Amino acid sequence: MENFIINHQNELLATLITVVVLFIIKFISSKTVRKIGRISDIVEARTILITKYISASLMFIGLAAMSFIWSVNLKDLGLLFSSVFAVIGVALFAQWSILSNITSGVILFFSFPFKIGDRIKIMDKEILEFEKENHGIFIIEDIRAFHVHLRNPAGELLTYPNNLMLQKAVSLLNNYDDAYEDSDAL
Repeated sequence: MENFIINHQNELLATLITVVVLFIIKFISSKTVRKIGRISDIVEARTILITKYISASLMFIGLAAMSFIWSVNLKDLGLLFSSVFAVIGVALFAQWSILSNITSGVILFFSFPFKIGDRIKIMDKEILEFEKENHGIFIIEDIRAFHVHLRNPAGELLTYPNNLMLQKAVSLLNNYDDAYEDSDAL
């Protein structure tokens, strides 16, 4: 064991520095995300979700850094990653909307154009046809990683994908506590 420590002193020091730096970055980014969430009045569950995304990204960066520090054979590592990414690529190609919805959820978190409780109108042809009597007006009930829960005046719950919130025109209407009680507002 002592021989290993003596022979790999530089690698061990670089590993320690990398781990400390990653923990500091994770701490700072978590504090920043929580502060943005608190300032923007964003639900705690969304803040926790974004923090998990950042932690997973930092872990991936840390593993990449460790492989360079310990001089892992890039040819073997490249073969491993290409095999893994090929399998993941096929799976994501079949379910590309999952990745798109997660990315949209992160964008919605940081750009925060909509909050829970906001009254919105979705300018989607299919929604407007389906919701003729409500004119596509909804109240945002919850914003999740993959979708947004919208409630119409009739009390029906619509699950709307996050990527469509970014692709379709969405108008933010005046928020009234009694949005569904005042028929003139709709």
